[in-house]
Amino acid sequence: MKHDETKNKKVVTRFAPSPTGFMHVGGVRTALYAWLYARKHGGTFILRIEDTDKEREVEGSIGHIMEALKWLGIKWDEGPDIGGPNAPYLQSERLDSYRKYAQMLIDKGLAYADPYTEEELDVFRKKAEDEKRPFLYRDHRPENTPTWDGTQPLRLKIENPDLTKWHDLVRGDLSAGPEALDDFVLIKSDGYPTYNFAHIIDDLEMGVTHIMRADEFISSTPKFLALYEALSIEQPHIATLPPIMAPDGKKKLGKRDGAKDTLDYRNEGYLPEAMMNFLAFIGWNPGGEQEIYSKDELIKAFEIEKIHVSGGKFNEEKLKWFNKEYIKKMHVDDQFDYIKKFLPEDFKNAPYYEDTTLAKITHIIVDRITHFGEVGEMAKAGELEYFFKDPNVDSEMLVWKKLKDEKDGLEKTKKYLGEAIEILEQINIEDWTEDEIKHCLMEIAGKYGNGEVLWPIRVALSGREKSPDPFSLASILGKEKTIARIKKVI
Repeated sequence: MKHDETKNKKVVTRFAPSPTGFMHVGGVRTALYAWLYARKHGGTFILRIEDTDKEREVEGSIGHIMEALKWLGIKWDEGPDIGGPNAPYLQSERLDSYRKYAQMLIDKGLAYADPYTEEELDVFRKKAEDEKRPFLYRDHRPENTPTWDGTQPLRLKIENPDLTKWHDLVRGDLSAGPEALDDFVLIKSDGYPTYNFAHIIDDLEMGVTHIMRADEFISSTPKFLALYEALSIEQPHIATLPPIMAPDGKKKLGKRDGAKDTLDYRNEGYLPEAMMNFLAFIGWNPGGEQEIYSKDELIKAFEIEKIHVSGGKFNEEKLKWFNKEYIKKMHVDDQFDYIKKFLPEDFKNAPYYEDTTLAKITHIIVDRITHFGEVGEMAKAGELEYFFKDPNVDSEMLVWKKLKDEKDGLEKTKKYLGEAIEILEQINIEDWTEDEIKHCLMEIAGKYGNGEVLWPIRVALSGREKSPDPFSLASILGKEKTIARIKKVI
């Protein structure tokens, strides 16, 4: 049965990352799905930062998270930078809220101060290990607990641990046994709440209706449900997303498998539209043959029911394919801007470098790349320099392979090049087009052979075994440079 809670309540989703530095594509996909669902139903998408683990926090991470989302085109309706009716959106600035709800639980007799030291807890754990049974804090719950003053951890009291059942919008009906529940810490001795407590309060106060999260949270769900019950609050809908797997499909994608920070893909010249389309399809598919979806099409097509249970592989070759398709759809002016941006600065100091020349070869570059970072690789490999500086030509390379074994192969090549100059010189400047150049050169090629004539012209113009055809090269270089280069190799 299709899930639809939009009739009675406005949809509110959120993305709540921790500012620990690395912006994994799995986190970005979680944000994407939550954003798509909110947009599809005319709801609210919230960005909230869970910064209560100060030991792991990395300076600058909050800005980094926002930059990654903005690059992809994921805009939030409420968040740390723009505020909103539920501000503040940094957990470290919401401590009063957590204390308020903590006191509610204390007043109900459902939370208590933890009097034990770490050393005492270690003794309890060791005893349980020796007796080959799981360590459960509730087995050592003190009879008389001190008044909580904020200096000790505050724990939730699990009064009736039992079989926990819940429904997941992706996984269906799930359950966990009594061993999954134990008295867990709500607020640490440093005054900061644990994730298990803080996100429940934040979601409650911000009116979150749908939570999309990674599968590692399934084991903690009984704790979350216990808190919902203890606070007598309505449980939001939960959708557990499939993991993003390494290319071999055997484990979750990690740094050792080539996982990169999301903004690394931007720096390598991937397009945000391509990355959004690619990420959407890792673990979700609307059905049908269509693969290229605009942002608006993704919003219209997105349904939780079509999220997969099993993990999807991160296939970088597929990402390149998506990116290539989006590059081809770009306006030529935008292609040029990207190419110029990724062209090494020192390359622009070449003797004949001009933006007009770069514009002329934009289509050639676009045909040969899958992402714009490859522009820099092409430049460093010398695959573009012949457009902007005279090449050094190897005379042996000039001779077509069929002529290499002939004693007069070099002389024949010089003869063909000489005739090429004669016919090229007859073309008026205003008629110097790729089609006209091809028409003239094919006359000579018809007499002596395509390879015998066209190969040495191409090598003379580029100095390379692999380059565009001689007609394209000549039209881009212009009449003067074309004839000068051919004369030089003769």
